Amino acid sequence: MPEEFPAVQGGGSLILAWQIRNKRVLVVGGGDVCYATPKVPRKFSDHYQVAAGRILNVLNADAKVTVVSPRSGLNPEVAYRIEKSQVAYHDRVFEPSDLDDVDMVLTAIDDPEASTVIWKLCKERKIAANIADVPPECDFYFGSVHRDGPLQIMISTNGNGPKLASMVRKQIAANLPKNIGAAVQKVGMLRKKLRKVAPDASEGPKRMGWMSRVCEEWNLEDLVEMEEGDMERLLAFYEPNTVPSYETVRLGKTGKDDTFDGSFGFYELFGKAAHQYHLSYLFDAVDDESMRIGQRLEVNLMEPGYSVEMATIAIAYLGMPSQTIDCLCND
Repeated sequence: MPEEFPAVQGGGSLILAWQIRNKRVLVVGGGDVCYATPKVPRKFSDHYQVAAGRILNVLNADAKVTVVSPRSGLNPEVAYRIEKSQVAYHDRVFEPSDLDDVDMVLTAIDDPEASTVIWKLCKERKIAANIADVPPECDFYFGSVHRDGPLQIMISTNGNGPKLASMVRKQIAANLPKNIGAAVQKVGMLRKKLRKVAPDASEGPKRMGWMSRVCEEWNLEDLVEMEEGDMERLLAFYEPNTVPSYETVRLGKTGKDDTFDGSFGFYELFGKAAHQYHLSYLFDAVDDESMRIGQRLEVNLMEPGYSVEMATIAIAYLGMPSQTIDCLCND
């Protein structure tokens, strides 16, 4: 009998989007960290710009960063951050007092014994710490991150293979839509506006459900092209809890009156005057399953002075193949 619920898979990490805005982060070390193994002497081992990468990660999260490291060994990127006053800086080796009022500690020094001392001090003070290349002395790991605007995707191997994490991240990023970051940004703007429309906590489930349907029913191109005016018109459909098509929103419908006028949006597109032309078209097939082959539809153009040519253009706006349209116009 299959399990009703997901099986527990121990040994993982709790992946979080840790909010460290305005938190105080101490980075000990500012150079390239040299990692050696018993089979690879230190002078032949690889060098990694750990400090520079760690600093950029926490700066991107809007943390307040302090670097403690002798200037003689600074990585060029770390030196640049210091020169531009993007981080506070102390030109010396670590001192225990550096941990005062600190929320997070990151070490990137080529001295395992000194790193362990810092780790133990952090444990005494209950400060979250990451000791470079020493997984047992880490409260958290840095994964390989893909960033596209507000979108962040992190890959973690839980300390087993940082290089492999980077390879997996690149593979995933290569298969993402190019405009996914812009789409996420527009959805975020819409959510903020929706919270103003329906601020009560009791509206939470409805808000979440409605936003989910917008993301499912609109494609990425629609979300990217969505403008402020489109958002306002779309939000008018929240109260009746419906999600219109992107085309309906662009044609100016508000969601406050769902009465079908037979115009398929042309009423708003061409004006609201008296009926002048009565147009019928016959088409072979369209994508919408509700419009079967050979079905006859009627569309009303509302403004005097529009010609059959304009009517044909209007129908083409629906995406109908021009060769399947048979236009009839009656005065």
